[in-house]
Formats: sequence, C-alpha cells, structure tokens
Amino acid sequence: MLSMGAPPSVEAWPAADDVDSWRRLVAARDELGMSVMAAQVSTAPVECVARVVDGVTVHVAWPHGCDDDRVVLDLHGGALIFFGGAACAAMATMAAARTELPTWGVDYRMPPDHPYPAGLDDCIAAYRALLGDHDPSRIVVRGGSAGGNLAAALVVRARDEGLPLPAAVILQTPEVDLTESGDSFQTNAGVDTVLSSLREVNELYAAGHDLSNPYLSPLFADLAGFPPTLLTTGTRDLFLSNTVRMHRALRRAGVEAALHVLEAAPHGGFMGAAPEDAEIVAEIRLFIDRLCPPRVS
Repeated sequence: MLSMGAPPSVEAWPAADDVDSWRRLVAARDELGMSVMAAQVSTAPVECVARVVDGVTVHVAWPHGCDDDRVVLDLHGGALIFFGGAACAAMATMAAARTELPTWGVDYRMPPDHPYPAGLDDCIAAYRALLGDHDPSRIVVRGGSAGGNLAAALVVRARDEGLPLPAAVILQTPEVDLTESGDSFQTNAGVDTVLSSLREVNELYAAGHDLSNPYLSPLFADLAGFPPTLLTTGTRDLFLSNTVRMHRALRRAGVEAALHVLEAAPHGGFMGAAPEDAEIVAEIRLFIDRLCPPRVS
C-alpha cells in the first residue's frame, strides 16, 4: 500500500453515517496521494489509457516497447476507500513499470457511496472481460493491502462461479482479515509507521455484512484450488498476521505459496527506498516468469 503518512487514529474516523465527512476525507487523501506519486508517474516509461469494460473503468498501463501477451490484473490499495480515479491510474502506471508487463488497474467503486459488494463486483467484471481477451494461463492477479483483500476474494469468487483461474496470484501485505483478529494487530499497533487499525473503515465497507464472510475476509475462505501465490510482508507490518496466516491457510489447502518477510519493514515495505524493495520486485518477476512464462519468439 502506498504510504501517505500516518493514517487517522481510531478516534479520527468520521461517524459511520457522516457521508460528507467521509467524502472529504477520501478527497483529501487522494489529493495527497497524487502529490506523492506525481514524480514517479511522470518519469515512468509507461502509457496509461482508461477503458470502460462492462461498465467498469480500467486503467490499461502499457510499458513502452512491450509486446508481451501476459497481463497483470492489478487491484490498488487504499483501505478499501482511497485512491480511485487518477490515483488508480497512477498506481497502475507504477505497477506496470515495476513488472514491465501490461497492467489493468481496476478503478473499482468504493465507500462511502458504494460499499460491498460493489467493489468486488467490479473486480469480477474486469476479470471476466480480461478472460475474453486472454487465456487464463497468461493472467496474473496482484493486489496490495486492500487490493490484496480484493485479489484474494476475486479468486475465491471466480472459482465459486466456475470461472477459470489465473496462472498466479501476488498478495502484498494483504488485508485478508477485516475482523483484525491476528496477533500483529496487537503487537505491531503503534510500531507500524504507516498503518493503524481500520476497523471503522472495514465496517463502512461491509455495510452490515458479517466481516468474517469469506468474500470480505478471504482468510476464512475455502482456499482449495487457489493458484500458486506469492505473499510479502514485514516484521513491523500491522498486517503481518494477515499475511502469515494466509500463507499457512494456503499451504493447508495444498496450494503452492511463497512467503517473503522483510526485516523491520512496516506496511507496504520501505516504499522503494531500500534495497529490499528491489529484491521483492525481482522475486515477483521471477515468480511471474516461472508460473506464466514469457512467450517464445
């Protein structure tokens, strides 16, 4: 997840029914996000254009000179409420620059105006559209933080609906447990310099649905048949428990899963400022190339 400084404290979140305050908070955080990302986006060797597929806006980011037939379906982070619109396009652009692969950034709907299941519905619609153009063996699904929640939920729901599954899944510091039941929600509270509890936001997103519903908290899903998965986190990540528990749940389900934990990293890693970030990018590329090999010329 992109860091925009420390998030609001638990006390600072608006009241659940104060829609205007939520809208103002989202607008302010999105503006801050764009200011942080502007320099990286302006220099990225990537062309990004918006498409509407089945009513869903998708930002298609294409690295310059790339003729690869593989594609990454990228689900942006942002606590399930931030970084839509221009910020989503910027994050898709940066994701494409990191993987050097064509990337579809799904501009999924979010609260306060569009709670669950709107966002997941949009991700499924985009994935269905992508299947119309690509063999599933050429598709990788990636999500970080809140996007990790949606990436995992998308795969579970796609399987439940009988859709073919992607070649591989990448979950980076994923928010796969909206109940926040893991140990690191206690041990890393106040230690993670990026993230604090999102319980109020999770309730806003869920809109009265049970937070332990597998489509809301895919950690609790039946993960049988899940594609090979790479997971990343850090020892100071508030979502450390989310990530390691998801890894163990995948392994119990017989799924190939690789876990990478960075020493001293908060939520989202070091934001590109440390050698370990480059190591994770390299690991992701190797993982994609192994599970979804480049086309032979």
